[in-house]
Amino acid sequence: MRILLIEDDENLSDSLGFLLQKEGFTVDICYDGDDGLHLIRQNAHELILLDRMLPGMNGIDILKKIRAEGNHTPVILITALGELQDKINGLDTGADDYLVKPFAFEELMARIRSVNRRPVHWESAPDLSFVDISLNVSQKQLKGHDIVCSLSKRESDLMEIFLKNHTQTLPRMMLLSRVWGPDAEVEEGNLDNYIHFLRKRLKKVKSSLTIKTVRGIGYKLEDSIKEEYFHNPD
Repeated sequence: MRILLIEDDENLSDSLGFLLQKEGFTVDICYDGDDGLHLIRQNAHELILLDRMLPGMNGIDILKKIRAEGNHTPVILITALGELQDKINGLDTGADDYLVKPFAFEELMARIRSVNRRPVHWESAPDLSFVDISLNVSQKQLKGHDIVCSLSKRESDLMEIFLKNHTQTLPRMMLLSRVWGPDAEVEEGNLDNYIHFLRKRLKKVKSSLTIKTVRGIGYKLEDSIKEEYFHNPD
């Protein structure tokens, strides 16, 4: 899971980032509200930890804006404002949870687990299956027809996104942001290379699935047998 942490206290941000990475998360850190809004709009993260008081745009205004734009990425507000009305305002604005400073890291982890259990657009699951394959996310293993194939981290991250969103055509920039990070300096050709690798992995496990290029948009996971039937029914 990729987490965006927007917190202007650099010591707290660095400490939380370090601890979250030890728990296996990928963490991007931002210290400013305006920059944070820009990163949120990249749609590269599955969870946002958002400080309420920030330089530039404050956390509540950021939350109002992204919810009005239709962004439903889970948000945990982190703030020193702990009065009941503060919590109500934050939750009513669209926060999924509200954590008051100071807090123990174990409490933050519990709240992250709680938010992850809720049904969201980008669902989190240890094992994902579709048609004739399954992906063990933690072990980065693709399985089909009793054949197991090990994946690199980026291959696994890409396959995870395709399996979680198998009904959708996924834009190239969204895939680049999700896998390499919103600010990564990476050439689009790198994505094409990894799509090529994944196509080879699907063939290796003898899957009927293929990754189709949707010209001008991106890629989509498709069942080649199903598509062939629709185009050539008996």
